[in-house]
Amino acid sequence: MVKKFDPLLRKPLQPKDDTAGIERPLALMEQVLEDPAPLVGLANRPVLSARQFDRDKIIQLSRLAALYETTPTWLQLPLAGKILINAFYEPSTRTRLSFESAWHRLGGDVMPITDPATTGIAKGETLADVAEMFNNYGDLVVLRDSSEEAVYQMLESLRIPIINAGNGIDEHPTQALADLYTLFKWRPQLMASKVSASAQIRIGVVGAPRYMRTVRSLLLFLALFAPAIKEVVVICQQEEVFAKEQREELALSGLTLRTARQLNPELPALDVVYINSIAWRGDSFEKIGEDLRLCRSSPFKPGAIILHPLARGKELSTDLDNTEHNWYFAQARGAVFMRMALLTTLVQRIDQVMDTPM
Repeated sequence: MVKKFDPLLRKPLQPKDDTAGIERPLALMEQVLEDPAPLVGLANRPVLSARQFDRDKIIQLSRLAALYETTPTWLQLPLAGKILINAFYEPSTRTRLSFESAWHRLGGDVMPITDPATTGIAKGETLADVAEMFNNYGDLVVLRDSSEEAVYQMLESLRIPIINAGNGIDEHPTQALADLYTLFKWRPQLMASKVSASAQIRIGVVGAPRYMRTVRSLLLFLALFAPAIKEVVVICQQEEVFAKEQREELALSGLTLRTARQLNPELPALDVVYINSIAWRGDSFEKIGEDLRLCRSSPFKPGAIILHPLARGKELSTDLDNTEHNWYFAQARGAVFMRMALLTTLVQRIDQVMDTPM
């Protein structure tokens, strides 16, 4: 069967506008004074958990990410001559490509691994031995693995930094950093040490923190900015919402938490809706809460935004893509710049960035 000529083929592509939305990161930069000191402590360190960060590190990483986002062309490429080993032993699109995009934009080269069957692991080689080899081949490792312990097993033999890009149901710290960067571009005043009651926000998290690594890391980060958050409402129909001691840890850090089982009754009071449905279980994943869905007719608060780590399923309708609530595409775009900021810091090239003429 011969297909008809697609009308879209008659239209030229619209040129990409690298300055679209640039006022958002600029406003973030105006809110924060540049101070590289908090980032020095990250140099040549592994990044495995949200617990490794404090407020100052996150704020300065966000400012550096905003600097990258507002400066399309760099006179110096701080990672020139550096090699990233991008080891993704679990399927990924956005995280893997955003790390590679970030590294390339900074002038480095990438060695990708997208299937453990192509490595010595398929022959029974240990992750510790694989890590020992990585020391000789690259300057930094990004690892995604369905096992919670894999990144820690590799850490034992590594003499170069490693970043956890998702380890089972445990954590996904760089996704959560990108999530915070999006929130700070939306409302830069959330970074202030004191936030008035009228400026505080209410966040709804749709999903089970017990099983969702993006949510687990995000909640740990939100706890650092508890003064800006009136309440976090976890909306989930699962019986076991939190892991053991998870809720207690968050509450002790000052985060006000509440659980709910229905989505629509909560929406009119939520400033931010963070939704996801994918939860990892062993070597595979399952959908949790797909029946809690957002669409254009959902009763959103005016000006409320939606965040989603993507990929999405039925829980997030495409009819929201062209509404004011869509911040999930900006979230995915911003992840590149946040990862640029983190990568520059880890390989001790922060000085080159700060000294680069604008």
